[in-house]
Amino acid sequence: MSGTASAPSGGQTDRIAFGIALRIASAGFFSIMSAVLKLAATHGVNAPEMLFFRALFGLPVVLVWVLTMHGGVQVLGTERPWAHLFRSALGIASILCTFHALTLLTLPDSATLGFTAPIFATILAALILKEAIGRHRWIAVVVGFIGVAVVLRPGTGHAPPPEGVVFGLLAALGTAGVTVTLRQLKDTEHVAAIVFWFFSASVVVGGLMLPFFGRWHDLTTYGLLAAGGFAGALAQLSSAASLKAAPVATVAPFDYLQIVGAVIFGWWLMNSPPSLNTLVGGVLIAASGLYTVWREHRRSKDRLIQTTSAPV
Repeated sequence: MSGTASAPSGGQTDRIAFGIALRIASAGFFSIMSAVLKLAATHGVNAPEMLFFRALFGLPVVLVWVLTMHGGVQVLGTERPWAHLFRSALGIASILCTFHALTLLTLPDSATLGFTAPIFATILAALILKEAIGRHRWIAVVVGFIGVAVVLRPGTGHAPPPEGVVFGLLAALGTAGVTVTLRQLKDTEHVAAIVFWFFSASVVVGGLMLPFFGRWHDLTTYGLLAAGGFAGALAQLSSAASLKAAPVATVAPFDYLQIVGAVIFGWWLMNSPPSLNTLVGGVLIAASGLYTVWREHRRSKDRLIQTTSAPV
């Protein structure tokens, strides 16, 4: 009957289930990456070193992925090199802030603040893209910032380090900026090209920073950095692949499993259980992000965007 939505076929259902499985795997890999890099930070590794080694060990994984897809290295061609340069610069600044915050905050606090990116993405979409943002989405933004305030625990004497909070929020703002940029890049560029050129730029910039910030480490530390690089690349690829199997609105909510992973790994590996403020604030921030995804889905199915995990 015309105008009536048909039920998904068995094949469509299987693809959606596969997309969800890939997104859950992506959340797991991102959690592993954060956990092992946090452990590396306890061995004296700093943010520029994390940037370099994450890209160095992750780039071969990305290259294998490119070589196995239809078209091979030809998909890396670009019509917009300056757009890639801007996206890479913004992404590198964001990930440096992310890693520096990771060295200062607990895993749960770092992950929770990272998921304020959808809040900033809504604000940037209104300011830069001139999108019409309804009152429902502005309410979601306010709820998200209330969640941030709860996580910060002002006046309790147990607030996270201010420097870590500032860099965590700057990282989220940068991620939101990347999300807005990707809306335009994805119109002409293959996702493999976006990921590859960002990893390549990270190797170059990280390598230039090593003489000033790098230091020698033991084999265990380099092993942690290698694990972080592999996990980060697998997280990025499984995240991208999930979008080919299922709509963003279907898979994006599973990104918030990264907060659960941060709580588990923080408690298990670093004996750092989450505070009640972190849990409550995390729920408010997650609710804000999930509602934003749902409203975006309702607003225009043809313009779905990935609001929670931009490929940085």
